[in-house]
Amino acid sequence: MNRKEFVRTTGMAAAAVAVLPGMKVFARNNAAKVKIALIGTGERGRNHLDLLLRREDVELVAICEVEPRALASAKQMLAKAGRSSVEVFTGDNYAWKKLLDQKKPDGVVIATPWEWHKEMIIGSIESGVKYVGSEVIIGITLEDHWDVVKAAEKHKAHVMMLENVCYRRDVMAVLNMVRQGLFGELIHLQGGYQHDLREVKFNDGVNVYGHGVEFGEKGFSEAHWRTEHSVHRNGDLYPTHGVGPVANYININRGNRFHSLCSFSSKARGLHNHIVKQGGENHPNAKVNFKLGDVVTTSINCVNGETILLQHDTNLPRPYSLGFRVQGTEGLWMDVNKSIYIQEKSAKAHQWDDAKDWLDKYDHPLWKRWSKDTAGAGHGGMDFFVIHAFIESIKRGTATPLDVYDAATWSAITPLSERSIELGNQTVEFPDFTGGQWMYRKPVFALTDEY
Repeated sequence: MNRKEFVRTTGMAAAAVAVLPGMKVFARNNAAKVKIALIGTGERGRNHLDLLLRREDVELVAICEVEPRALASAKQMLAKAGRSSVEVFTGDNYAWKKLLDQKKPDGVVIATPWEWHKEMIIGSIESGVKYVGSEVIIGITLEDHWDVVKAAEKHKAHVMMLENVCYRRDVMAVLNMVRQGLFGELIHLQGGYQHDLREVKFNDGVNVYGHGVEFGEKGFSEAHWRTEHSVHRNGDLYPTHGVGPVANYININRGNRFHSLCSFSSKARGLHNHIVKQGGENHPNAKVNFKLGDVVTTSINCVNGETILLQHDTNLPRPYSLGFRVQGTEGLWMDVNKSIYIQEKSAKAHQWDDAKDWLDKYDHPLWKRWSKDTAGAGHGGMDFFVIHAFIESIKRGTATPLDVYDAATWSAITPLSERSIELGNQTVEFPDFTGGQWMYRKPVFALTDEY
């Protein structure tokens, strides 16, 4: 199967299930449980572990973790669920390869530090795994992204980025409104990752460690590895929470695509000031020069004429917000002020409506059907949907609703933004990972109430 046929075939398979949700042409034996392996049981990995353990259609065949505290917490979860027999792979950074060689799972869920994602995705695919669900992002360099796409195409494998914000309830209600034409023709969109991460801690379910000053070898969980990226890199390090939902609104890779990108970075002060306040001017980390600007702003142009504004803002004091804005010829939604305005339909001209009334009215069919099943799932329930979609795709033998081209396109914003900033804020061309097939692929995300 050549590249063009792979793109066309995976798109057709997903579209067929979207249009005919009861169709069983692609289904495997539904009586057989899907065999899943989990690589990484840090805080995010344990969110996935909890959801996998709840499902009657999943057989968890193995977990892999090298950090002792995280592994101990995962083992406690397995014991509580009566699953202590699940095999554990640990001991060194490549224990995951032994897992793949010995267990041969149907699907792999990866929740490890960013720098491992590309190697683990490709390693899983080359071991024969046909479905890989990876936490964001999927690579560090632009070449990493191409490598993942080419591996998926070569082995006819499915790679789904587990971008849970695409399934956030208000985000999906707005998707429903977009598809029903409430906002008219979309013109401009905004999103981002605006989240104060200075106090990154490690929570093992019993104790909380760290106070936001230590990182690297002295850090725990995300502080052990994530802060290092802020030391050495300058760009939008985490674009997918913001760009994933808006990409679905304007059918990126399915009739539309990103054309070019330009990024700007502010000066870096937030992490240094936080370390001085928490640890004092003589703390060793007070001497670290952080390369990451406190606010990184990225503009994207699309071939269909829309513009997108993304912001990465994690090192300054602020309440959490992804900063969504969806603006069209008939109105707009802004999540920061939780408001919607629709021309000639809002209560008063030139005045905001409370978004809740609109979002309740246009609640997406997926949430209407599965809301009870989301109880207790992470991040307000949206974690349920991303795992549900991944597992259902395996059961049916179909393409995942968010595919390898989505993963590469959204994740590649990071190295492209780094390049733009390095070149003095020059506009850089956005690669087309679909090889021109974006013109023919059809939207498939969340077109049914099934997954």
